[in-house]
Amino acid sequence: MNFVPRYLGRGSWLARRDPRLLVVGLVCFVFAAIQVWDIRLMLVLVAIAFAWYRSARIPFGEVRRLWVFAIAFVSLLVVMNGVIASGRVQQVPGDLVHLYGYLPVVGTPVSAESIVFAATQFLRFIAMIAMGFPLAFAIDPGAFGVTFARLGVPYRFAFAVDLTWRFIPSFAADFRTTIDAQRVRGLDLSPTGRNPIANLARQVPVVVPTVVNAITGAEDTIDAMDLRAFGTGKRTWLHELRFDRTDRIVLVAFAALLIGATIAAWTTSSALLWVPPFMIPG
Repeated sequence: MNFVPRYLGRGSWLARRDPRLLVVGLVCFVFAAIQVWDIRLMLVLVAIAFAWYRSARIPFGEVRRLWVFAIAFVSLLVVMNGVIASGRVQQVPGDLVHLYGYLPVVGTPVSAESIVFAATQFLRFIAMIAMGFPLAFAIDPGAFGVTFARLGVPYRFAFAVDLTWRFIPSFAADFRTTIDAQRVRGLDLSPTGRNPIANLARQVPVVVPTVVNAITGAEDTIDAMDLRAFGTGKRTWLHELRFDRTDRIVLVAFAALLIGATIAAWTTSSALLWVPPFMIPG
């Protein structure tokens, strides 16, 4: 593979941590966040997520488009979920909903509870994304395989994760190279109308060679692995991973967050929707 994910967090505090910490921390955070519906506590989790994200020192200019796409996608997901659910909030009986009115055209009811529900969902997804970005940009690309292997994942799956992580950006790079090569040859790839099938057909001279190159590259990788007797015995990893004192402290903190969120969900109102008093009409 001639292209690997960009190591944007190189040298940051988070990049110096054991990469297993980033994986386990993300898992603990996600399972803690899905148990919280009190928007006040969700704001605390958002603050934790962005503090974690900031410690990776990922240049915003390098990931601006990803953030725009993530925010747009999450916003669309939350809005569509509200429309499909017809403004109903599962945790609140219909007779206790404080109704504001109805959306035009679709007629979806809008209430204080549905707005808070949507806001909580939005914050949860954004917090998860902020926690997940360092996993993509603050881990040495060469350490992905050994990271999952040291977490107890079978070595074949760990190696597959490592290859997949390298293949996706490599495929994107080949796609861009093919586009540039076809444009140099005079091929116009700009849409000619609103017909999606016709516009898709215009991309065939780009898609076909890119897919063929990807298949050829995959076959070369398979041959190289076969020549090295991959799959005939358990493999070892040159890269060694060790938790230091800081890693252990942070790991305990994430475990405590998950345990605390689970206990709170069963013993307190953290798993129930909380509506600010100022949003309740009359």
